[in-house]
Amino acid sequence: MTFDFDRLVVDDVSRNFGRRRALNRVTLTCRAGEIVGLLGPNGAGKSTLLAIVSTLLAASSGEILYGSVTARAAGPALRARLGLLGHDLYLYPELTARENLEFFARLYGCPNVPAVVGEAIERAGLNERADDLVSGFSRGMRQRLALERALLHGPRLLLLDEPFTGLDDASGQALVARLRGLRQEGRIVLVATHDLDLAEGLFDRIAVLRDGRLLLVDESSASLRERYRDAIAAARR
Repeated sequence: MTFDFDRLVVDDVSRNFGRRRALNRVTLTCRAGEIVGLLGPNGAGKSTLLAIVSTLLAASSGEILYGSVTARAAGPALRARLGLLGHDLYLYPELTARENLEFFARLYGCPNVPAVVGEAIERAGLNERADDLVSGFSRGMRQRLALERALLHGPRLLLLDEPFTGLDDASGQALVARLRGLRQEGRIVLVATHDLDLAEGLFDRIAVLRDGRLLLVDESSASLRERYRDAIAAARR
């Protein structure tokens, strides 16, 4: 039986690295069909939170629930429902785009690998470069390929850490369109980003971290940049 869930619950999670507290009692819920923006300055704890949610790092206290189940209770089946795109794109430059996707599709245990890979290449807009080495790709092309790599196995939860880094406007808008499509498919998407201009209008909700703490955010009709700025300013008072 395939494990699945319709919400992600971060419940009072803290993470310490020695004497430094990277996350301090963070509580957050993300639901299926929702894109949540995780915002904050460098060192705020965004990447740490994504690492904990992706099961790559353990919380010092608190817990993460996938539906009503912890990662330990779900076991290996949970990772089949997670997709991660971090700073490292996990692509092999000495392989072609097609070879990269074929490798990961087999690793994920995808059925009908040629069809799955063909669809991913088309969604990435790389039909004409599918058999070229990834070492010759631009940052935008690698980013699109890496996103499809993270989605090959149809994860319920997609975690993105600074996905707009190095993208031009066209590539950024293509990524926004792809994420909106995932929302319509009922995925849970959690995006850590600094690029407030490209992300404007993308998020259903935002969560702002500063010094490891989750800040109160005004969910008004103000722009994303204004809401972010006001949350940071209020925390300094």
